[in-house]
Amino acid sequence: MNHGDHLFTLGVASGDPLPDAVVLWTRLASAPLAPHGGMTDIPVPVEWELAQDSNFRQILRRGFELATSADGHSIHVDVRGLEPSTDYFYRFRAAGHYSDVGRTRTAPTTLAATRAMTFAWASCQSWGDGFFNAYADMAAAAPDVVFHLGDYVYEKAIPARGGQRNTTAMPRSALTEMMSLDDYRERYALYKLDPHLQQAHRTSPFIITMDDHEVENNWAAAISEDDVPVPDFLYRRAAAFKAWWENTPVRAELRPNGADMRIYRRFTFGDIAQFSVLDTRQYRSDQVNGDTDGPQNDLTARSDRTITGAAQQQWLLDGLASSTTRWNVLAHQTTIADLARNKNGERAVSMDGWSGYEASRSRILDGARERGVSSNLVSIVGDIHRSVVSELKSTYTRPAPTVGVELAGTSISSGGTGADSDESDMLLKAASPHVKFGNAQRGYVLNRLTQQEWQAEFRVADTVADPNAGLRRRATITIPAGRPEIGVN
Repeated sequence: MNHGDHLFTLGVASGDPLPDAVVLWTRLASAPLAPHGGMTDIPVPVEWELAQDSNFRQILRRGFELATSADGHSIHVDVRGLEPSTDYFYRFRAAGHYSDVGRTRTAPTTLAATRAMTFAWASCQSWGDGFFNAYADMAAAAPDVVFHLGDYVYEKAIPARGGQRNTTAMPRSALTEMMSLDDYRERYALYKLDPHLQQAHRTSPFIITMDDHEVENNWAAAISEDDVPVPDFLYRRAAAFKAWWENTPVRAELRPNGADMRIYRRFTFGDIAQFSVLDTRQYRSDQVNGDTDGPQNDLTARSDRTITGAAQQQWLLDGLASSTTRWNVLAHQTTIADLARNKNGERAVSMDGWSGYEASRSRILDGARERGVSSNLVSIVGDIHRSVVSELKSTYTRPAPTVGVELAGTSISSGGTGADSDESDMLLKAASPHVKFGNAQRGYVLNRLTQQEWQAEFRVADTVADPNAGLRRRATITIPAGRPEIGVN
């Protein structure tokens, strides 16, 4: 038999772990950069196996799924009845070919006393900007779970010869902005061929949400960046959502209904951490003030503006109120904290982050504090292509208590090779006293949680122009349980 080739060119993945279940994923593509991945409209039976050992001597579950062209020949197997806090191994077989073997892990039961857990998070992996070195380092760490917080793919055209990657091995659609379902499918195939990304997916289960570039830069609800007619944009959004669902290890029940898809969801890991995975794109009000960095004003303060929508806001606050875990984590896209800089003599903040939605931010952070969870409230985000550690407050323009900590992780590759500090980093630190750490290199964040402390290790690469370059520890941020204090080592 052949292993890891032919129909399984895009690798394997697992995701959305529960104490008794996990999703197994693959997508068939005999010629991944060709139209339709080289596949026909004929459904392909795919056998899956789950075992206790990587040699599959003790197979615990097996079954068949049909890979169909309607779903881009993707498979989402929701394996139930598993043991909590347990490593499992899985593989697929089709047309006489075996996939690579993946390792996954279930979550601890919600009733379990959990002494520690490890997890990583990543975001923003522009294929043409550099290699995905961080994923090789992440796979070596083999965390219990990985969160991907958005911009898994980028919609814009990739420069000829693949930008930093210097290759012509791209689908023709990569040279233009993706608009159709086929365009989006081909872009995911290009990204998923990356060996380091495949390695990370084989090693740990992923929990994935999306940000803007999976559809279009800075989209807001039904409003396009380029102000195209709403019906046209929703048609594009439906294509983008479908391709995202096809290419991520999420449950089949997340399948989009046209241009609608509920991706906010909650994961609890024993009594140590509850993760509320948010969607701050689909329900938000449009960005104000031209969606450019600038001063907060009457528009950013309007009480009827929202970044989460009313239903998700209530779901989030209800979940925080009922949480019994040590740590309460918001896993999402853009920074809650004001990351202010002085611009033309004025205090400027992003209109795309929560700083452009001041009342919405206050409702959630004040609501968290009223529910008694703020002392162990941590926000983990991506989006900004730099690492920034901040005190969380409901407002930054007048005195307000610190109600939690925000850890913004840098990009995997977007922005290309960065510097330890750049001009933007220096301006940010000068105008934002609540910022306690900043770095402008590429990488990811590796975390170890205990009942007493959160340790966040910021792992950085000195270059993403060389696929063999390693990563190193730039800093370890510590947060003591019960106090929103930030230690930098």
